[in-house]
Amino acid sequence: MSMRGPSAIVIGAGIVGLATARALVGRGYKVKVIERNHKAIDASIRNFGMIWPIGQPNGELYDHAMFSRKIWKETCDEAGIWYDEVGSLHVAHNTDEALVLEELSEIYQDRGYQYLEPGETLKRSGSVVAQNLKGALYSRHEMIVDPREAVFKIPLWLTEKFEVEFILGKAATDIAYPSVYAGNDQWEADEIFVCSGSDFETLYPAIYAATPITRCKLQMMRMHAQPGNERIGPALCGPLSLMHYQSFKVASTLETLSLRYRHEYADYLKWGIHVMVAQNQAGELTVGDSHEYGLTPDPFDKQSINRLILDYLKKFARFKDENIIETWHGIYPKLTNGDSYFVSEPEQHVHIINGLGGAGMTLSFGFCDQLVNEKLQHHNNAVS
Repeated sequence: MSMRGPSAIVIGAGIVGLATARALVGRGYKVKVIERNHKAIDASIRNFGMIWPIGQPNGELYDHAMFSRKIWKETCDEAGIWYDEVGSLHVAHNTDEALVLEELSEIYQDRGYQYLEPGETLKRSGSVVAQNLKGALYSRHEMIVDPREAVFKIPLWLTEKFEVEFILGKAATDIAYPSVYAGNDQWEADEIFVCSGSDFETLYPAIYAATPITRCKLQMMRMHAQPGNERIGPALCGPLSLMHYQSFKVASTLETLSLRYRHEYADYLKWGIHVMVAQNQAGELTVGDSHEYGLTPDPFDKQSINRLILDYLKKFARFKDENIIETWHGIYPKLTNGDSYFVSEPEQHVHIINGLGGAGMTLSFGFCDQLVNEKLQHHNNAVS
């Protein structure tokens, strides 16, 4: 490396790219971030804003999630980004659902989960439907940011504090180390990180074609700000979420519940629907979502899916203002072999980081910090 100090280029200004840039500047790198759009507009701003350790199984992924949570707090405090450490409530209105939640509270005692009786649940959130309520699983660790605000402000913070240069509106179309090309523009760096999200076609398409990766389309909605600045308390999840997260599969009682759901909620499982609610700083409620998989997602949103989501939501939570003010869909990369991330080194000093699926907000800061550290240590050891 030259006497001017090490340099790096990050391609992509979504949450994975921002987390990678943060990890690099913390290790003394001069960083450029190249983003094809004039601001990040894809999956990183089209989500709940949930930092969601509860969804990750014990081991490396849970450790990444908790480390990410720590970094999120530090970054938000420094960058003036709103966040809310509200925790989460997974609620049950049937006995078989309650059995799963009780079992999970015992399995994950070391995480401090609590199984709450109906009265305790309603004290945590007055938005939970009281009729036939059996109880809820409460976790204190989950945190909410507004992804639209966070993904806008983090680049400003990186620029002001670490002199990161953001090159916007330029699509990186080729890499021949140490150079990155965007049309007639060219930049050079000691390390290059490709964090291009659901774009598998522009850079290293042959690698992606040989990788078990696809795209996931999800539909989401936003409800009006609640009157009187009312807060709903913890992020709320219906029991269909028990079918979605890897961390819940350790419960032996889940199979019985799964059998019932396959019969009663076949349409929900077909579209990968599980229903969650997060509240932003303005009091608006983000509601979703569904999961449709395929390399070429249907560009048209299905009102029938949104209706299924809203119908299910009413089974476990009600709000004073349920008017829908926005609908949208997001698309993120998803590995089809069960892996939680994809890392590749197509040439020396060039690194692809992708495939974090729907856990990008939860995992990126912790995962990218560790990965960058490992890559740089490996290359420094090789040089020495």
